[in-house]
Amino acid sequence: MDSNPAQDRPPRLLYLLPFYYGWFVVALSFLANLTAAGIRSAPSVLIHPLEAEFGWSRTEIASAASLNLLLLGLFAPVGGWLIDRIGARRVILGSLSTIAVGLVAVTYVQQLWQLILLWGVVLGIATGITPALGASIASRWFVDRRGLAVGIMTNANAAGQIVFLPLLMSVILAAGWRPALMMITATACLLIPAIWFWMRDRPGEVGLEPYRSGAGANAKPGKSFARGEIRPMSFAAISEVMKTSTFWILAGCFFICGVTANGLIGTHLIPHAIERGIPQVTAATAVGIMGGASFIGTTFSGYLVDRIDPRKVLSVVYCLRGTALLMLPFVSNAIGLFMFAVLYGLDWYASGPATTTIIARKFGSERVGQIFGTVFVFHQLGGAAAALGGGWVRVHFGDYQNAFWVGGCLGLVAACLALTVDRRGVATPELPGTPELAGA
Repeated sequence: MDSNPAQDRPPRLLYLLPFYYGWFVVALSFLANLTAAGIRSAPSVLIHPLEAEFGWSRTEIASAASLNLLLLGLFAPVGGWLIDRIGARRVILGSLSTIAVGLVAVTYVQQLWQLILLWGVVLGIATGITPALGASIASRWFVDRRGLAVGIMTNANAAGQIVFLPLLMSVILAAGWRPALMMITATACLLIPAIWFWMRDRPGEVGLEPYRSGAGANAKPGKSFARGEIRPMSFAAISEVMKTSTFWILAGCFFICGVTANGLIGTHLIPHAIERGIPQVTAATAVGIMGGASFIGTTFSGYLVDRIDPRKVLSVVYCLRGTALLMLPFVSNAIGLFMFAVLYGLDWYASGPATTTIIARKFGSERVGQIFGTVFVFHQLGGAAAALGGGWVRVHFGDYQNAFWVGGCLGLVAACLALTVDRRGVATPELPGTPELAGA
């Protein structure tokens, strides 16, 4: 890979910050994921205005959201591979640029196939290459406080709900859905120069070691973190990982996570609340509250996995998820919706830190991005199935009740599965193409 002179020079900001530069990289990644979260949160507030303007059915609109979630998952391993191959900086720049162009194009759609192409395919791919970002950055920049770093970056998903959903709903009611989407476009455009000037892929590029790795702040970077030393995993290595029970347990849990998060709640909660007689703005506010609770829960989850068995943390997260969804069919007013938002919000994205920590301990930290990206495929398969299935349940049964019952039961199943993960690290056999993982 050719050298980039602009990236070879440590940014002047390095010498001005009173804290480790990796935390600033975490902040930039947080903002990038925040923008992608705005895309993922938008369908819940776009369903009604698109129905009103174009006459498309809810199932037809949900099909675009479902395809978006599906491609987001399918391209997560590609994103992990790209991050290992060309670096997080270039991946983020490509993602944000595509998001900006794609959103502008969406404002000109007139036919359903155009919405499916742009929202489902273009924006699905653009956001799909970023899910492994947090796991990859945390594993490269941090030895200590890795769980906390992942928790902070995962919180971008919750923050996206807090920031974008109430704003999107307010702008939609005041000026329409097109100006609302331009807010997300503006965010992406503002982030691009910040990523260009200040983002770095590895601590070695600024003369640092991973956080609390045992070396001094200005020590020469270790080999494994030096620029260009990390190579993407081979297909054979990924195949070996997929032969382990740990992979499939985490994949199953993440499938359920996708069903109960992006698929059901992310797509159908606001339409469900409106049908229960709850005003649109109140419903959007509840999602904002959910995001605030998620910020607390995910950060606390990251704090806990640095200190106790991550399997127990993951089990508690899914137990809360299932319990909250089993409560939802009984919610019929704003107070009940707010109570649900708090309980569900505490675990909304809290599975991320625990899952990342388990992967790092089981398979080694340097390939977390690709392995997490592969596991994330199943998250989005679940989300896509539930987004489309939730719309189908609503059309055929007249409400979302059955969908929430199923989601709640699946959450409790995931809580049990999480406790069955093998806590031992991989010692043998050696994974092909990744000898450094042996003995991780």
